[in-house]
Amino acid sequence: MRLKRITYENFRNHRFLTFEPDNGVTLIHGVNGSGKTSILEGVHYCALTKGLVSSTDGECLQFSADYFLLDSIFVSETEGQMGIKIIYKKEKDKQVIVNNSEIKPFSRHIGRVPCITFSPSEIMIVNGAPAERRRFLDNAISQTDRKYLDDLLAYRRVLHQRNALLSQLYAKIPVHQDMLDLWTENLSRLAASIIHARIRFIALFFYQFKRLYAQLSVDEDPSILYHSSLGKISQDISVDRLYTLFLSRYEETRRQEILRAQTMTGPHRDDLLFLLHGKEIKKYASQGQLRTFLISLKLSQHQFYAEILGEKPICLLDDIFSELDTSRTANIFKILESCGQAIITSAEKKGPGNVMTISVESLKGIKER
Repeated sequence: MRLKRITYENFRNHRFLTFEPDNGVTLIHGVNGSGKTSILEGVHYCALTKGLVSSTDGECLQFSADYFLLDSIFVSETEGQMGIKIIYKKEKDKQVIVNNSEIKPFSRHIGRVPCITFSPSEIMIVNGAPAERRRFLDNAISQTDRKYLDDLLAYRRVLHQRNALLSQLYAKIPVHQDMLDLWTENLSRLAASIIHARIRFIALFFYQFKRLYAQLSVDEDPSILYHSSLGKISQDISVDRLYTLFLSRYEETRRQEILRAQTMTGPHRDDLLFLLHGKEIKKYASQGQLRTFLISLKLSQHQFYAEILGEKPICLLDDIFSELDTSRTANIFKILESCGQAIITSAEKKGPGNVMTISVESLKGIKER
């Protein structure tokens, strides 16, 4: 997969801009605040229908403008050329248009343009709250597994309904007693499928991760463990067994859940444990180790996608080199040589001779080699 061209109108601080990256590695450089990250964010919108840094659609609208438009052309090794437009207007629903056909719901577009990202704020995946790691895991699996995404969306809806019912039971509002059993059964089936997919993903993903981590670091032994609210579960556990365990757990905690008016067990309460030499990384690692771990997660995600999809995803890497020494920077460039198309931002112009470098100021037509 590669981006051929993207045009921005009224997006962030770009009134009108056209960007045509190289098929290999393109480095966009410029001072802070010049719009480097906004260029990556526009590509991310076209790939995943949302911003790179969790901004709302309205926050991406240029000041005083009534709309923003992202008009892009991607080339897929399997589907050929795709035209993707993102249109946002004030007080109207956002539109995602692929090859002149509007896509609804937006989840139907996920996976069409596989991409992986890196941004400094994503360090929270490694040292932040469990929700950050669950989001990383869900996003990673959803781009290669449509059933997982469908199950995840359904799980969130059923969880909301079950929690609402628990609140009614806590408030002693009359409800049909069989309703809780019905929502519990539905939730258990979806939870079993989601956790089974997560465990399978981690087992496959970790092989890529450990091999790549060794290319960026020396004498460090990383581990990734899945921490389930069910307790310890084996890697070879079946979906049916997980379903049975969930039904049993919900029966055991029924009274507590009514008193708390919330579902206490499930994928929404699980976590990933990242370890170095058996110690939890967010408690003991240096900033350099945290950043190296995150970069390894992201680049391993790229290699995993390439094997599963038979197509290399686009890499969108924002300020990836800060806080890294020269050796690790060189190792990253070496890895990116085999990753297909990568778009990187940096405050400084850097990189080997085969990297296309473009300053933000010259993006309206003047490219540098």
